[in-house]
Amino acid sequence: MSSKYIKIMEEIKLQLADRSLIAGSKLPSVRQLSEHFSCSKNTVIKAYEELEKEHLIYSVPKSGYFVVNEFQNATNENDVIDFLSAGPDKNVMPYVEFQHCMNQAIEQYKEELFTYSDQQGLYSLRVQLVKYLQNLQVFTQPERVVVVSGSQQALNLLVSMPFPNGKNNILIEQPTYFGFIESINLQQATTLGIELSMEGIDLDRLEYIFRNNEIKFFYIIPRFHNPLGHCYSNSEKKKIVELAEKYDVYIVEDDFLGDLDPNAKSDPLFSFDPSGRVIYIKSFSKIFLPGLRIASVVLPTLMINNFLRYKFSSDFNSSALSQGALEIYLKSGMFNSHLKKIKEVYRTKMQILKEACELLLPANTHFSKPTSGFYLSISLPENVTAKQVVHMLNEQHIYVDDASRMFLPEYKNENLLRLSISQVNESQIKLGVERLAHCIALIDSRKNHITPNNFLLF
Repeated sequence: MSSKYIKIMEEIKLQLADRSLIAGSKLPSVRQLSEHFSCSKNTVIKAYEELEKEHLIYSVPKSGYFVVNEFQNATNENDVIDFLSAGPDKNVMPYVEFQHCMNQAIEQYKEELFTYSDQQGLYSLRVQLVKYLQNLQVFTQPERVVVVSGSQQALNLLVSMPFPNGKNNILIEQPTYFGFIESINLQQATTLGIELSMEGIDLDRLEYIFRNNEIKFFYIIPRFHNPLGHCYSNSEKKKIVELAEKYDVYIVEDDFLGDLDPNAKSDPLFSFDPSGRVIYIKSFSKIFLPGLRIASVVLPTLMINNFLRYKFSSDFNSSALSQGALEIYLKSGMFNSHLKKIKEVYRTKMQILKEACELLLPANTHFSKPTSGFYLSISLPENVTAKQVVHMLNEQHIYVDDASRMFLPEYKNENLLRLSISQVNESQIKLGVERLAHCIALIDSRKNHITPNNFLLF
């Protein structure tokens, strides 16, 4: 058989790369190829089997071989600087360890995988979640924890369901997480905004809104805010909870990156909440595996039954396999060692990004200065829009996010960029910021009608 099968594979890969063969195309028969390459049928079969292992082709009994997907030429990772992706750093994903947990979960939860499991989430997982939440200063009982299919599901359900205070309006920070804005838009919920900067919110303004606007709940990201990277101080968090209590407003606390907080004394809003005023949501998508689709919600006891009714109508229950695997992962201590590793990774990347912004960005831009987390935002000069910057950088394979979709219409800001450090390569951060700075300066100089000679700086 020698190495002829490798030649056949290379020939097919070339045709995939230049799009002569596209997804769904039927490949030549074994007989045709053996004649074409003057080799045995076994050699062709070997080549096809190897291509099948690489998931480039698949076989249909009695029909032949077909192309799975259009072939992606491996782009040189060094050509792309990705400040856009907001999933976990692929280099610190615990694939191998979690694979063991999945296999164990299949062994352990055979029956549950083929029946509907507990609507509220596997009890054994909720016990582990309660232990884990204690590290985040969230002290609760398994009976108050509901396992959901990602934090987006929890947010969507909370927007749609009635609350014990009988109120209907929602308050959000401006800007805020786009997925939540999508939920309120789709459900046409009446929503008010309160401006947030790295200095926080105006607490007098918050009190005024609570007092006068029939607020059902205030949706807040207290640590490593998306998109600003802002964190509230403990005294601000305490005051917000006191105001919520005073005006019968609930708080929905999205603590999706709370684990990354380098400040051990920083507490969630939940810890200032003796009366069940704060609904606490903890996702595992950003710090762990996004495809797991598991998050936990800690609810006031009087809201659990209603929340479960709404969840039931959405999806019966969350994946038993994901739940079982996460339970084993938490119980084994693997999760804690994973957290230690990623805390350092993200803190270091954020530090490099802040230093690069300080050094390279034009003087008429401003940027937020988070201590860790995923996000840092840049306020552009008035006559430079985020859309223009995104477009110009795309052509250089540098990806950043236009944050305009993170605002309600009345707060619309076209001049805010969001940079995520989660998937960008550490060694490319400075170069990315350098090109971003040049891009801002170039657009700014064009708008100010500066002579073309200045373009030489670019």
